[in-house]
Amino acid sequence: MNTRQALIAAALATVCVTTVGSAAAADDKEKCFGVAKAGQNDCATASGAHSCAGQSKIDNGASEWKFVAKGTCDKAGGKLSAPK
Repeated sequence: MNTRQALIAAALATVCVTTVGSAAAADDKEKCFGVAKAGQNDCATASGAHSCAGQSKIDNGASEWKFVAKGTCDKAGGKLSAPK
């Protein structure tokens, strides 16, 4: 095995480990609506006002959400479901 092959193998191994770790971390989180600070939301709004993370304009918008540790959403003042 030459140096180039070794580097590619190491890079692929790193990607695999990172992907598995991210999936496990996602299992410990839940979407919490109404707790994201302006510019710190995790993805699109439930209402469709924008489609990307970091685009919220106000703190604690009801349709803005952020991933939080399971079981902590209510304590933070949020809701587990999107507003109607």
